[in-house]
Amino acid sequence: MSKPIIEIEELSKLYHLGLIGSTTFRESVERAWYKIQGKEELCRRVGTKNLMISSDDPRAGSEPNTIWALKDISFSVDQGEIIGIIGKNGAGKSTLLKILSRVTEPTLGQAVLRGRVASLLEVGTGFHPELTGRENIYLNGAILGMRKAETDKKFDDIVAFAEIEKFIDTPVKRYSSGMYVRLAFAVAAHLEPEILLVDEVLAVGDIAFQNKCLGKMEDVAKGGRTVLFVSHNMGMMTQLCKKAIYLDAGKIVQSGEINSVVSAYLRASSGTASNADLSQTGSGVGKESKIFFKKATIVNHEGLELLEGDVRYPVYLNLEYEIISSLKKIELAVRIDDSGGRPVFTTCQSDCTPECLTSRNPGVYQASIKIPEMFLMPDRYFVSVFAHEPNVQFHAFHEHILSFSIIDTGTKLAKYVNQHRAIGVIMVDLPWQEEKTS
Repeated sequence: MSKPIIEIEELSKLYHLGLIGSTTFRESVERAWYKIQGKEELCRRVGTKNLMISSDDPRAGSEPNTIWALKDISFSVDQGEIIGIIGKNGAGKSTLLKILSRVTEPTLGQAVLRGRVASLLEVGTGFHPELTGRENIYLNGAILGMRKAETDKKFDDIVAFAEIEKFIDTPVKRYSSGMYVRLAFAVAAHLEPEILLVDEVLAVGDIAFQNKCLGKMEDVAKGGRTVLFVSHNMGMMTQLCKKAIYLDAGKIVQSGEINSVVSAYLRASSGTASNADLSQTGSGVGKESKIFFKKATIVNHEGLELLEGDVRYPVYLNLEYEIISSLKKIELAVRIDDSGGRPVFTTCQSDCTPECLTSRNPGVYQASIKIPEMFLMPDRYFVSVFAHEPNVQFHAFHEHILSFSIIDTGTKLAKYVNQHRAIGVIMVDLPWQEEKTS
C-alpha cells in the first residue's frame, strides 16, 4: 500500500504577537536590550499595547501575547484527493498552507509532502513584479524543477487559460489583481505539480473564470494529482471536494465527508442566532470602510424574532447600518445559503430600486427585505450581508451571521415526506397550460 502524499503529524505554529510588524523600531531595540539584561518581564511588556490577545482566547499561548495559529494538527491525504480546508478567519487555514508551501516553518511537529508543490496563496505570491508574464512563467517552471523544454510545451496552454495574450510581455506589476490571479492559477495548474495548494484568492476572479478554475482542479485530481483548497464559499467546496477538514482556533474540529463537515461548520459559525449585534465587529473588510452594519435581525410575520419559520408565512430580515462619510453608488445585498452551504439566492437593493445607487449622506439607516411564504423549502438557512459598489469593491461583509429554519406544517409538501431536497431548494407555482391536440 502506497504512503499518503501528505502526512501531517502534531503540527503546531506559535506566533509572538507584536514582535514583528506591529512595534516601532524603538520598541524593538528596547525589547532586545531588556532581553540582553535578563529582564524578561520588561521585555514582554514593551509594545504589548499595539496588539493584545485575551488569556482566555482558545488560541492564546502560555506566555503573554502569544498565539497558537495551529495546535497539534494531524491528518493525511492520499494521492488524487481534493480536500477542502474550512473555518472562520483566524482558524489557521492560511497558516497551514504556508507551512505546506515552505513559506514558514512549524514550531512543532512535521509535514511530509511526497511530490512537487505549487501554491496559490495570495495575489502576487511567487511572481517577480519587475518581470513580464512570460518571464514569470519560466521562473515558476524553474522553481518547480522543470526544464525549459518542459515549460515550452505548457506555455501556450498557460497563456490561453489565463486569457492575457495581449499582456504576456508586460511586467506583472502593471497587472490588475484579476489578471494576476488568472496567470498565477494557470501557471500553478499547468506546470504539473503533484500537489496543488489553493487559498481564497480565486474569489478575485470573475464567476466565469472561477468555474473554469474549478473544472481545471477537477481535471488535475483526475490526473492523479492532489489539491488542498481553502475557501469561504461552501457551495464551491461541496461542488469540488469529497472530503473536508474543519479548523477552529488552530485545531481540527471535524474531518471527513464534505457535506457532514460543512453542516457542522455552518451550525457552529452562526449558532442559533436570530439577531446579531455587528457594532463591535467592524466592517469585515478593513478599518477604512465608510459603511458599517450595526444590527441584523430575522423576524416572522408578527414581528417576533424567528428561529423556526412556518413555510406558510413570510420571513423578514431587518438591517441597521451607518454611513460614516458620503458614498456614491453604494448598495446592500443579502445572500441566503442552504444547510449544505450552497447559495440559494442573492438579492441586491438595486434589483428593485435602481435609485439606491445614488449618493448617500452620513447617518444611520434601516432596511428590510421580505422572503415570501411558500418559497423556501423546509431546511436550515444561513444569512450573509454585505455592502458594495457593484463591480468595484466591497465596503462591508459579514458571512453567516444569522440562521433560521423553515418547517413544513401540513402544506402541499406533506405528500413528499422528507423528500424536499430531491424536489429543489425553492418552491414556485408556475402556470401550466394543456390542450388535447388529437
